[in-house]
Amino acid sequence: MYLYAFVSFGLSLIMLLFGVFSLKKVQHQSQVLFATIPLILCIQQFCEGVLWLALPLSNLHLLQKSTVFFHLNFTQVVWPLYIPIAILFLEKHKIRKIILGILVGIGLVVSCFLAHCLCNYSVHAKIYESTILYIQPYPEQFRLLGSILYGTATIVPCFISHIKQMRVLGLMIFFSYCIGMFFYQNYLISVWCFFTIPISYSVWLILKNAALMNAKDAAVLPITI
Repeated sequence: MYLYAFVSFGLSLIMLLFGVFSLKKVQHQSQVLFATIPLILCIQQFCEGVLWLALPLSNLHLLQKSTVFFHLNFTQVVWPLYIPIAILFLEKHKIRKIILGILVGIGLVVSCFLAHCLCNYSVHAKIYESTILYIQPYPEQFRLLGSILYGTATIVPCFISHIKQMRVLGLMIFFSYCIGMFFYQNYLISVWCFFTIPISYSVWLILKNAALMNAKDAAVLPITI
């Protein structure tokens, strides 16, 4: 278990670096939420590292429970709302802003529903087949619709944005969901962490390109007094 914890902490460190590099590329207050995505992924992954260490020890039940709750709060409650809001703040076009506002509303519904489930159902985790299995006895009738709305809130905004490079981030998230669902369906939340590095890299790349474009635009502006 120590090896898997080490991997989780290692991934957390890599995303911390991406977060720092992303924040250094910020040139406007509207970019801060988007640039913080790797840092949130860093905290999320750090939680799973702690969980790897706590799960084998039965006397750490409280730590296990709180860490599971904290980790799932990020994966299920934060992201459906955070991603569309972060992209909305970057948007300049009025029509696209309206569409992104609708997606924020969808994300809010998903976040509220999953927060309700997280607080009212007995959620826990265990180590199974060298992976952390999160047991979430949520209502089955809402699983398919919930998954569709979750994907809509977290993927579609990337393709609505006027920033062309944002499509790369959308494709990263889309493929991570697809691979996780088809090959690791029961372990999606845990396995998805391995896709956080390319996602964090995409965030940094988008901000880097935005900074280069702004610098290029500033270079061709006429000098005025």
